[in-house]
Amino acid sequence: MPAERCLPLSCVLDVLEGRAQHPGVLYVQKQCSNLPTELPQLLPDLEPHVPWASEALVHKDHYENLYCVISGEKHFLLHPPSDRPFIPYELYTPATYQLTEEGSFKVVDEEAMEKVPWIPLDPLAPDLARYPSYSQAQALHCTVQAGEMLYLPALWFHHVQQSHGCIAVNFWYDMEYDLKYSYFQLLDSLTKASGLN
Repeated sequence: MPAERCLPLSCVLDVLEGRAQHPGVLYVQKQCSNLPTELPQLLPDLEPHVPWASEALVHKDHYENLYCVISGEKHFLLHPPSDRPFIPYELYTPATYQLTEEGSFKVVDEEAMEKVPWIPLDPLAPDLARYPSYSQAQALHCTVQAGEMLYLPALWFHHVQQSHGCIAVNFWYDMEYDLKYSYFQLLDSLTKASGLN
């Protein structure tokens, strides 16, 4: 988990615009929307939803994501759910980054918590000696620039990098637990049962 801090928006903007320094990477984010509770002054500048997506994507599932870049750019490395047999998972102790008094970060394990599955591989520099099956995965690369929107389907694996000062807004829609979800669950179970992990 990231180190979380509450800062005035003006401080975040100072870092984004280069007027101030910060030891970490500031990322204003919260699952399930932080605009209404933390940045309500921005609400008049945004549509409450994307009309065509509201009609096409409202289901009961994980999240369908419409990723809208306002400033800067985001670089996505994407894997479709069909790449699951080639993507390794391992179990890890949950941990949280904490900012020290010296201004550096340390990782603090949450020992009392149950281990979580996580992908141990860096897709930008994969260790193919340790994870040879990853060479069979077919990554897609895409850059989303200011004024553009990416539809990131639910269940797709993704790795994201961004330019300095990037500002983006996500529109989340529940995923439908349909054949797509059942297919992914089957593929995940077969991958685990065959020892491809």
